[in-house]
Amino acid sequence: MDLPRAPRINPSILAADFVNMQAELARIATADFAHVDVMDNHFVPNLTFGPQMVQRIQETSPVPLDVHLMITDPDRWAPGYAELGAASVTFHLEAAGEPVALARRLRDIGARAGVAVKPATPVEGLFDLLDEFDQILVMTVEPGFGGQGFLPETMPKLQALSAEARRRGSSVWLQVDGGISAATIAQAAEAGADTFVAGSAVYGADDVEAAVTRLRDLARAGSLEG
Repeated sequence: MDLPRAPRINPSILAADFVNMQAELARIATADFAHVDVMDNHFVPNLTFGPQMVQRIQETSPVPLDVHLMITDPDRWAPGYAELGAASVTFHLEAAGEPVALARRLRDIGARAGVAVKPATPVEGLFDLLDEFDQILVMTVEPGFGGQGFLPETMPKLQALSAEARRRGSSVWLQVDGGISAATIAQAAEAGADTFVAGSAVYGADDVEAAVTRLRDLARAGSLEG
């Protein structure tokens, strides 16, 4: 698979119409990935998709899947999502028992391996592990629900990761998820993000394709300021 260049816009289907999922996926054909939030009502207080639904989404999506696992025991469950064909599988650092071993297993299966951190989780412990991951997701809201407000206090973590990645020559992608919109995406890009999850900012727009293009343009402009 040819990887899309930054900035990457990954619409969150959490904001889509679940009853018309195939049509909703078709609307984001110009995006880079479809972001799929898997929640287990344990690690986070919400319940969404499981493997069967993700498999069906994989079969019908016009773009690769970027699966975000907000679940307990990802060491056990995450490889199954890679085996379904997801292009990228991200698990939470706070939930994984052996994050490096899990990332390596995901890569062995053929998926890009991502690790996510909640807003309060420090990122310094990841500095020596950057090459073990293809993507680091800095949550810019508390995980569990869509439509929350962007937390600007998470930007220093993103800046620190970006600076460390540059210092080490790492090609790790830096993703943000939560409250990303036309009003916030440039700020996140300036802080170092290159991959952006947007839910209502895309699916709430009258013209979804135009919304994706605008977000990409705003992110590109923000990255030039960083």
